Amino acid sequence: MRRVLPSLLLWLATAAVCAAPAQPPDYRLAPREIAAGVWLLEGANADFAPENGCNIINTAFLDTGDGVVVINTGPSRAYGEQQRRAIAALTGAPVRLVLNLNQHPDYFFGNQAYADVGGSALPATIAGAQREGAAYADNLYRLCGDWMRGTEPAPPAHALEAGPRTIGRRTLELIRLQGHTDADLVLLDRDAGIVFAGGLVFRERIPTTPHAHIGRWLDSLARLQALMEQSGARLLVPSHGPALGGTEAIAQTRAYLQWLDGRLRQAAAQGRDLAEVMAMPVPEPFARWGAMPAEYLRNVIHLYPAHEEAALGQ
Repeated sequence: MRRVLPSLLLWLATAAVCAAPAQPPDYRLAPREIAAGVWLLEGANADFAPENGCNIINTAFLDTGDGVVVINTGPSRAYGEQQRRAIAALTGAPVRLVLNLNQHPDYFFGNQAYADVGGSALPATIAGAQREGAAYADNLYRLCGDWMRGTEPAPPAHALEAGPRTIGRRTLELIRLQGHTDADLVLLDRDAGIVFAGGLVFRERIPTTPHAHIGRWLDSLARLQALMEQSGARLLVPSHGPALGGTEAIAQTRAYLQWLDGRLRQAAAQGRDLAEVMAMPVPEPFARWGAMPAEYLRNVIHLYPAHEEAALGQ
């Protein structure tokens, strides 16, 4: 019996460990106060990967004095839960409004943590999230595995209209633009002098283009530039890339989109095939930006077929 007991105890201990629910991975979120009552959580300037937990998005939250406004909820249920705990620790205030700035998964996959509030977005964003949520989940589970544990698509539940909105002591402007997706929500916090530009602006990072229309996107960038100048905003926060800075990020995004569109047009006119275009070198400074080369290759896959069709139709 003495010989059997240690083995039995070891077996029981092992079984207990295996039966215990695994803890969700820790994103080690570190909110940074970038203005009075405005906190930023900065994601990796990279592509989706297990090493970063698919956390490549910049999210934020604002204490209004009458509840908290959340801007984007991250790529997973665990991110949303950890984000909400950080909000409670820093503000002690209830969450009043959750904004999902566009339909891409890292903007709304943390919504499960806010089921009592529900995400809010433009109507076309809601439709896109509902239509593509399951496919997004399949892709992120494949890419990031255990980080996604327990995550289910939770599309925004409440439709927003563009226009001014006063919450507590904050005057916010909700602005509907497009080009990165069919509906890109931009938030201007007039009191803090900050524009949250969502996916329309990338800083030192290759833009994502699965739903892009380059012409409309460039028009929206011109409107963003005018908004920054007219409002006197001091900061422009993109959803991807280094978060803090001004209008230089608009110029970067514009330059890349114009270069990309010109390359694809010229290549199509020359009769190059997709593989040839993908193999073409990328010039500086774009070659040094985050998510190279994976995002550039996806850009070509997303956008080149339309240029080929246009060239063949001439």
